[in-house]
Amino acid sequence: MSLIVGLPGAGKTTLARRLEAERAGIRFTPDEWMKPLLGVNEEDGKRWVLESQLLWGVAARALTLGVSAILDYGCWSETERDLFRNRAHEHGALAEIVVLNPPFEVLWERVAARNAALPEGTFRITREELEEYNSQFHVPDAAELARWDRQLVVTDVQEANA
Repeated sequence: MSLIVGLPGAGKTTLARRLEAERAGIRFTPDEWMKPLLGVNEEDGKRWVLESQLLWGVAARALTLGVSAILDYGCWSETERDLFRNRAHEHGALAEIVVLNPPFEVLWERVAARNAALPEGTFRITREELEEYNSQFHVPDAAELARWDRQLVVTDVQEANA
């Protein structure tokens, strides 16, 4: 199981799509489910229910069948990340964390460009919202990373593509 973490604009979905193809796995991108199911990006914790219950249930089944699961979740807190690492281990899967952490201005440039031509299933994010998200994102430290079977920390998705 691969958990891809980072803020909007970090390149999570781009990398998740690549890993899905390379590993013949299944990618779980909540943004692609939120709008069709609920018409919003976040509402009263429903995104967490989608990630931790519905999508995880399918991912867990994939892991049980030996299929790679790529969670394109964001997971800004250590508690969230620990939950999915532990769940992967409970299903006998290795747990990989990929942290995408480009500089804030890079994030904003990408989000602004995305806002200008909003793709289907993507939500508009203001600079103020991105600043708030940035203040809430706790980048994994060395002790947390050491608990994962595999880890990769990059400041840009291009580095992960190398």
